[in-house]
Amino acid sequence: MNAAQLIGDWHALVVLFVAGVVPNQIWRMLGLWFGGGIDEGSELLVWVRAVATAILAGVIAQIVVQPPGALASVPDGLRYGAVAAGLVVFLLTRRSIFAGVVAGEVFMLAGKWWLG
Repeated sequence: MNAAQLIGDWHALVVLFVAGVVPNQIWRMLGLWFGGGIDEGSELLVWVRAVATAILAGVIAQIVVQPPGALASVPDGLRYGAVAAGLVVFLLTRRSIFAGVVAGEVFMLAGKWWLG
């Protein structure tokens, strides 16, 4: 197998890179450049962090309450249980986001496997 067969149409990868990666990286670099001098404890940054957290919480709540796609086939109790399990593990592991997410995923997958 040569590289062309492995990669496929390289033009599609270039378009994906230009359309997806480059615009995001520009905003990230501008954010680093403009935000480099801002104090992390400033009122502006605390407000921005609070707004970002509220938006994320709203999106997660909407996904749990009105699940899209394949998640809609998972029973409500299992979805809420996975959120609760993730929260408990998050709190028990001294606020480890990774541990909470993994615990919620494992709970959801195990519950879906058990229910069939």
